[in-house]
Amino acid sequence: MLLALLLCYAGFTALCLSMPRHHDELLGSKPSARRRQGLKLGGWLLLGLSLSAAVAANGWSFGLVDWFAVLMFSALALVLLLPYRPRLALALAGVSLLACPVAAWAQC
Repeated sequence: MLLALLLCYAGFTALCLSMPRHHDELLGSKPSARRRQGLKLGGWLLLGLSLSAAVAANGWSFGLVDWFAVLMFSALALVLLLPYRPRLALALAGVSLLACPVAAWAQC
Protein backbone atom coordinates (compact mmCIF):
# COMPACT_ATOMS: atom_id res chain seq x y z
CA MET A 1 0.00 0.00 0.00
CA LEU A 2 2.86 2.38 0.79
CA LEU A 3 4.46 1.70 -2.59
CA ALA A 4 1.22 2.54 -4.39
CA LEU A 5 0.93 5.77 -2.40
CA LEU A 6 4.47 6.86 -3.20
CA LEU A 7 4.06 6.09 -6.89
CA CYS A 8 0.70 7.89 -7.06
CA TYR A 9 2.05 11.04 -5.46
CA ALA A 10 5.08 11.11 -7.76
CA GLY A 11 2.85 10.46 -10.77
CA PHE A 12 0.46 13.25 -9.93
CA THR A 13 3.37 15.61 -9.34
CA ALA A 14 4.81 14.73 -12.74
CA LEU A 15 1.44 15.36 -14.36
CA CYS A 16 1.22 18.65 -12.48
CA LEU A 17 4.67 19.67 -13.71
CA SER A 18 3.65 18.90 -17.30
CA MET A 19 1.39 21.95 -17.17
CA PRO A 20 3.24 25.17 -18.08
CA ARG A 21 1.74 27.21 -15.23
CA HIS A 22 2.76 24.81 -12.48
CA HIS A 23 6.13 24.13 -14.07
CA ASP A 24 6.84 27.85 -14.12
CA GLU A 25 5.72 28.27 -10.49
CA LEU A 26 7.77 25.38 -9.16
CA LEU A 27 10.85 25.39 -11.36
CA GLY A 28 10.97 28.97 -12.65
CA SER A 29 10.73 28.30 -16.39
CA LYS A 30 8.26 27.15 -18.99
CA PRO A 31 8.72 23.51 -20.04
CA SER A 32 9.72 22.62 -23.56
CA ALA A 33 7.38 20.47 -25.61
CA ARG A 34 9.69 17.49 -25.21
CA ARG A 35 9.84 17.90 -21.43
CA ARG A 36 6.06 18.24 -21.22
CA GLN A 37 5.59 15.00 -23.15
CA GLY A 38 8.17 13.26 -20.97
CA LEU A 39 6.49 14.44 -17.77
CA LYS A 40 3.07 13.34 -19.02
CA LEU A 41 4.36 9.94 -20.04
CA GLY A 42 6.26 9.53 -16.77
CA GLY A 43 3.25 10.58 -14.71
CA TRP A 44 0.90 8.13 -16.40
CA LEU A 45 3.52 5.41 -16.17
CA LEU A 46 3.90 5.99 -12.43
CA LEU A 47 0.12 5.88 -11.96
CA GLY A 48 0.01 2.60 -13.88
CA LEU A 49 2.81 1.19 -11.75
CA SER A 50 0.90 2.22 -8.64
CA LEU A 51 -2.11 0.26 -9.88
CA SER A 52 0.03 -2.81 -10.41
CA ALA A 53 1.58 -2.41 -6.94
CA ALA A 54 -1.84 -2.15 -5.30
CA VAL A 55 -3.17 -5.17 -7.19
CA ALA A 56 -0.03 -7.19 -6.42
CA ALA A 57 -0.36 -6.41 -2.73
CA ASN A 58 -4.07 -7.17 -2.26
CA GLY A 59 -5.44 -8.87 -5.37
CA TRP A 60 -7.87 -7.36 -7.85
CA SER A 61 -10.85 -7.01 -5.53
CA PHE A 62 -9.28 -5.09 -2.67
CA GLY A 63 -6.35 -3.79 -4.72
CA LEU A 64 -8.60 -1.62 -6.88
CA VAL A 65 -10.38 -0.22 -3.84
CA ASP A 66 -7.06 0.53 -2.16
CA TRP A 67 -5.74 2.10 -5.37
CA PHE A 68 -8.70 4.46 -5.64
CA ALA A 69 -8.25 5.46 -2.01
CA VAL A 70 -4.54 6.08 -2.60
CA LEU A 71 -5.34 8.09 -5.73
CA MET A 72 -7.72 10.33 -3.82
CA PHE A 73 -5.37 10.78 -0.87
CA SER A 74 -2.31 11.60 -2.96
CA ALA A 75 -4.25 14.01 -5.19
CA LEU A 76 -5.69 15.72 -2.12
CA ALA A 77 -2.26 16.03 -0.53
CA LEU A 78 -0.83 17.56 -3.70
CA VAL A 79 -3.75 19.96 -4.14
CA LEU A 80 -3.48 21.14 -0.54
CA LEU A 81 0.30 21.53 -0.66
CA LEU A 82 0.59 23.39 -3.98
CA PRO A 83 -0.90 26.74 -2.94
CA TYR A 84 0.76 26.95 0.47
CA ARG A 85 4.00 24.96 0.28
CA PRO A 86 4.87 24.37 -3.40
CA ARG A 87 8.53 23.58 -2.72
CA LEU A 88 7.52 21.02 -0.10
CA ALA A 89 5.21 19.38 -2.63
CA LEU A 90 8.09 19.09 -5.08
CA ALA A 91 10.49 17.83 -2.41
CA LEU A 92 8.00 15.18 -1.30
CA ALA A 93 7.75 13.92 -4.86
CA GLY A 94 11.52 13.49 -4.98
CA VAL A 95 11.57 11.75 -1.62
CA SER A 96 8.75 9.46 -2.69
CA LEU A 97 10.68 8.42 -5.79
CA LEU A 98 13.74 7.71 -3.68
CA ALA A 99 11.70 5.74 -1.15
CA CYS A 100 9.99 3.56 -3.79
CA PRO A 101 12.72 0.88 -3.91
CA VAL A 102 12.63 0.56 -0.12
CA ALA A 103 8.84 0.26 -0.14
CA ALA A 104 9.01 -2.31 -2.95
CA TRP A 105 11.54 -4.34 -0.99
CA ALA A 106 9.37 -4.18 2.13
CA GLN A 107 6.30 -5.29 0.17
CA CYS A 108 7.91 -8.53 -1.01
